[in-house]
Amino acid sequence: MLKKMRRKVKLLITKSFKKTSKPPKTPKPLTPSPSPPSPSSPSSPAMAEPLHHHHHHHPLSSPFLFPRTESSVIPDPSPFFSSDLLSSPLPTNSFFQNFVLKHGDQPEYIHPYLIKSNSSSLSLSSPSQFLASVFIYQIFNPDLTISALNRTDPDSQRRHVVSSFNDLSVTLDLPFSNLRFFLVRGSPFLTCHVSGGTALSITTIHAILSFSSNSHRTKYTIKLNNSQTWLLYSSSPINLTHDISSMTSDAYSGIIRFAILPDSNPGYESIFDRFSSCYPVSGKAELSKPFSLEYRWDKKGWGELLMLAHPLHLRLLSDDDEVTILEDFKFNSIDGELVGVVGDSWKLKLDPISITWNSIKGVKEEAFPEIVSALCRDVEDLNPSNISTNSSYFYGKLISRAARLALIAEEVCFLDVIPAIRKFLKDTITPWLDGTFSGNGFLYDGKWGGLVTKQGSTDSGADFGFGVYNDHHFHLGYFLYGIAVLAKIDPAWGRKYRPQAYSLMADFMTLGRHSRSNYPRLRCFDLWKLHSWASGLTEFADGRNQESTSEAVNAYYAAALMGLAYGDTHLVATGSMLAAMEIKAAQTWWHVREGDKIYPPDFTRENRVVGVLWNNKRDGGLWFAPPEWRECRLGIQVLPLLPITEVLFSDVGFVRDLVKWTLPALGREGVGEGWKGFIYAMEGIYDKEGALEKVKKLKGYDDGNSLTNLLWWIYTRGDEEEGRFGEGKYSLFGHYCH
Repeated sequence: MLKKMRRKVKLLITKSFKKTSKPPKTPKPLTPSPSPPSPSSPSSPAMAEPLHHHHHHHPLSSPFLFPRTESSVIPDPSPFFSSDLLSSPLPTNSFFQNFVLKHGDQPEYIHPYLIKSNSSSLSLSSPSQFLASVFIYQIFNPDLTISALNRTDPDSQRRHVVSSFNDLSVTLDLPFSNLRFFLVRGSPFLTCHVSGGTALSITTIHAILSFSSNSHRTKYTIKLNNSQTWLLYSSSPINLTHDISSMTSDAYSGIIRFAILPDSNPGYESIFDRFSSCYPVSGKAELSKPFSLEYRWDKKGWGELLMLAHPLHLRLLSDDDEVTILEDFKFNSIDGELVGVVGDSWKLKLDPISITWNSIKGVKEEAFPEIVSALCRDVEDLNPSNISTNSSYFYGKLISRAARLALIAEEVCFLDVIPAIRKFLKDTITPWLDGTFSGNGFLYDGKWGGLVTKQGSTDSGADFGFGVYNDHHFHLGYFLYGIAVLAKIDPAWGRKYRPQAYSLMADFMTLGRHSRSNYPRLRCFDLWKLHSWASGLTEFADGRNQESTSEAVNAYYAAALMGLAYGDTHLVATGSMLAAMEIKAAQTWWHVREGDKIYPPDFTRENRVVGVLWNNKRDGGLWFAPPEWRECRLGIQVLPLLPITEVLFSDVGFVRDLVKWTLPALGREGVGEGWKGFIYAMEGIYDKEGALEKVKKLKGYDDGNSLTNLLWWIYTRGDEEEGRFGEGKYSLFGHYCH
């Protein structure tokens, strides 16, 4: 039955369907950016493809590049990418990264299937979940494996090749097999193009209980002894025969598509039949308007396109989007239920957020003296010669900490300390930008296209793996925050070092994808999942991962602040939108609310926050702490404490539950004072006086935090209302004018 919703999205309600039932340690990251503008142009576009795609006709000088290096630790991409792709920067934190690392034979979760490839075959799995109280992961079993019966060069060990990729898809070719797989995220079908009159082999680790076809031999139904039912569709008749665990075909050319019937529910079969003839070969995401994202798929065949949406997609589907939602067509997933959506394009719309230098609510004047007193002590302690670290991560945190002091000084109208802070920021940031920092610095790797550190170019473990593209947005986000503040309070310095600043930003925020770019498109940000991935060129059985969502938010927030400092509206708009999406994703998948349906009940009951989120796993543990250290689990999702933290933790009721869940961990011996500070900051959202008393008793602070910053946070808490509000409340224009 079709019924229209207010937002013009048509819902197709089908019959009631049954729902399906239910590492080695890594370091901290940094963020990249778009091509730097010319130092002489006052308001250059931030991106290779600016948000609104205006064409600027004034000439720009070549973008600044840090000195080139030949890294001894990063892998060679050439075995896995087609030769025409090697002339452009390549993705380092993507949803298909396992396919291009080491032997390329670790699985990737390309919703709704786990996909694993080797040199001669591709296996797909409809994954089941393994659940414990502090982790969940999906289990790969090669339910079906597709290969050529006779390879054209059977002795060749050449690996599969990525022949094209985009935001929503990757195309994988099996050499000497005449097989091309269009792996499109969210497609309920696995689609393969077979050429050259190739005989196919399709095997399973299970036993085939029944095997039947329609009269045209364009659809086969395969029932296995693990209770799975698979459908195979072909664009033209195909002759298949089978034995107990394998199927073979005669010579065939055309399209074949595979799909599992969730829970072997026959009610889904008519839907698969209806949409089997239209298939996507690629998909891209367009940041076409502020706080709006559009998905477009390149499709072939005939009829309408059926895809699957995850829970955040469904929340963001726009009012003016003419798509059909198949509410009862559902797949189970570690990310929550995936629901069928019919349409060639989707429009996702986010509530706008305002990027502000200072607190959203402001500091009451009666609190100024106490904050100023702490501020004077913290500024007095600023001394570059006392910095003992040369780690890009920890150094960046110290820079960002000092920059916070400058903005707080402005907010409490105590400008006397600004000169000392400005000097500290210049003395600490400039050497990283002009190459004079002793012991480390930024370099450019042309093999993949991106920044590495001097230490990281020879040691893959240095700087938390920055040299193998780990945690780029985390590290660089801290630097960008310091640069933005320094450019604000010292515009002359900002103008001088703008090319270097933009080069840091471009490493993880480039929008374009072409051979003229120095960096890949949005290195860390995943435009399908709508959040970032931190891990880079390291093979993991569960795919990419990210620990700290708050540090990811900081990266895009800091880039937007840099746009404000330089008067760059494109950078402000892009940074704001990426920050808004990262926040929504954190609230969807990292923040675990009581009663939520995203995760199984046992996991939801035991956890209020995810530690490390993997593409194929959820872990309560952290890279540096076990699940029981809840103060670390909370703190790593809060730091650094900023004005935008209020938007990230806008659900006061959830914050209250999160703190209540965390507080017992503080009774453990050896809990760090720095972690306590973040818990008390969260407590201050709903209990200002209680949190203030605890903050004043702290004996130490996180290296990116300070007493000044904690007092500022507590004293900018208003009378918070219980409940959850859309982030739109932080856009005053929308509040007043809509």
